[in-house]
Amino acid sequence: MMRRGPVQWVMSLLFNGQMYVAMLIAGIAFLPWAIFDRRGAYSGVHYYSGWVMWTARWMLGLKSEVRGTPPTGEVLIASKHQSFLDIIIIVHHVPRPKFIMKSVLRFAPILGWYALRIGCVPVNRGKRAEAIRQMMAGVTAGTAPPGQMIIYPQGTRVAPGRQVPYKVGSAVLYEQLGQTCIPAATNVGVFWPRRGIMRKPGTAIVEFLDPIPPGLERAEFMAHLEEMVETRSNDLMREAGFDPHAVSGHDRGA
Repeated sequence: MMRRGPVQWVMSLLFNGQMYVAMLIAGIAFLPWAIFDRRGAYSGVHYYSGWVMWTARWMLGLKSEVRGTPPTGEVLIASKHQSFLDIIIIVHHVPRPKFIMKSVLRFAPILGWYALRIGCVPVNRGKRAEAIRQMMAGVTAGTAPPGQMIIYPQGTRVAPGRQVPYKVGSAVLYEQLGQTCIPAATNVGVFWPRRGIMRKPGTAIVEFLDPIPPGLERAEFMAHLEEMVETRSNDLMREAGFDPHAVSGHDRGA
């Protein structure tokens, strides 16, 4: 598919609209099952994420690809976060996803209820110590189901080429949970930006990298995680035709 300019923009607008309509329809359709059985909530989010990837492929020419082995056990996934699409891809390919998410998302229609139902942990942004306290209280409360805990080490969506420091939350989870960490790299922001309507054709990739075993010191873990995720994400962006080091100094700042 080689659409350009206005046609791709219109298709992107239509895609965005149907994506939210589909969220509403899927949310309602799976709700009775999800209320009584958490498997219904997982089925709902897996169905919806598959729908988004499928419609992105035929409406926009935007394919999704997963490299590496999606984890299935009790692990911590620390992923690069560039747009909604990397969430969609990860959710679709792991069996029991749950996120450290912004607290405000609890109040999002459909999305918020399903997020809480599958065990996502809401955290208020603000003072770091308070955010970490909330995160660990939610994770260790014993109410969340087992599965794959997903955290974004930079704490937010980061546009390709920008430099945003890694936050300590991922290291705290790694230490406290004592679980293997699976780093994940991506290039999705090249095609699906963190803001705006336009979606570009191409191949959006999420790659699960080599596991980091439990037991590393905090500083060593943070350095290793950042090197793995940033290096591989930059490689994937270059593969997509984007040079992450070509962004201006102003744009690269946090």
